[in-house]
Amino acid sequence: MPLVTVDISIGSPEPFYFTEAMKIKAQELRDQARKKKEEEEKKLEREREKGRIQSGKQLIEAKRSLEENERKRNIEFRKAEKEEEKRARERIRWKLKQDKLERRVNVGLPPEQLVAEERTPAVRIEQNPFPVRSVAKSERMRECLRSLRRNHKDDDARVRQAFQTLLIYVGNVARNPNEEKFRKIRLSNPLFLDRVGSLTGGIEFLELCGFETTEGEEFLYLPHNKVDMATLNSAASELKSALTNPFFGLL
Repeated sequence: MPLVTVDISIGSPEPFYFTEAMKIKAQELRDQARKKKEEEEKKLEREREKGRIQSGKQLIEAKRSLEENERKRNIEFRKAEKEEEKRARERIRWKLKQDKLERRVNVGLPPEQLVAEERTPAVRIEQNPFPVRSVAKSERMRECLRSLRRNHKDDDARVRQAFQTLLIYVGNVARNPNEEKFRKIRLSNPLFLDRVGSLTGGIEFLELCGFETTEGEEFLYLPHNKVDMATLNSAASELKSALTNPFFGLL
């Protein structure tokens, strides 16, 4: 096909003019968009403020709970310290009385008071045997810890470490009585030997908690059927008292 030249005339469109009404409408739309954005930002800020207030309340409540728990622990610790000091004073008074009575006997005076004092514990045992046995075991544990403290009085850090290690052993068994790994201690373990085994009274305390030396003396083992929660709780209480009372074992 031959090429044919064609003239096409494209006329320019008529000019578009913005009317005043259109400008006003555009301004109104911009104002509405700005107000909507401001309202959304204010709403978001209010939500953030609510979140900050809620977080603050939660922090205050958590702090109050921690302070209350700490206050209760301090009360228990002070109570245990006072009981330990009271027991220490009673032991001293008893010792002074016994010394006085011995002097009476030595000079030929009748030991009537001594006889009366010896009869009193027997009456208590007959009236209430179960608490006395429990107290007796706790006293043996306490005396064991005192002995450990006295025998190593020149090394407070090592004594404290021994008490903390014993508390870990007791706590692990109390929390996980069905886990054999917490009821079995290798006597040749270097850490055990350094922290507990080589200190006078360490192994004896664990035996009072129910641990037994296995055949061949390779392990300290607490049989599952011999786990006594009352004994473990008593042991933990004595250890906490020993750790928190600065006069423990010194009087």
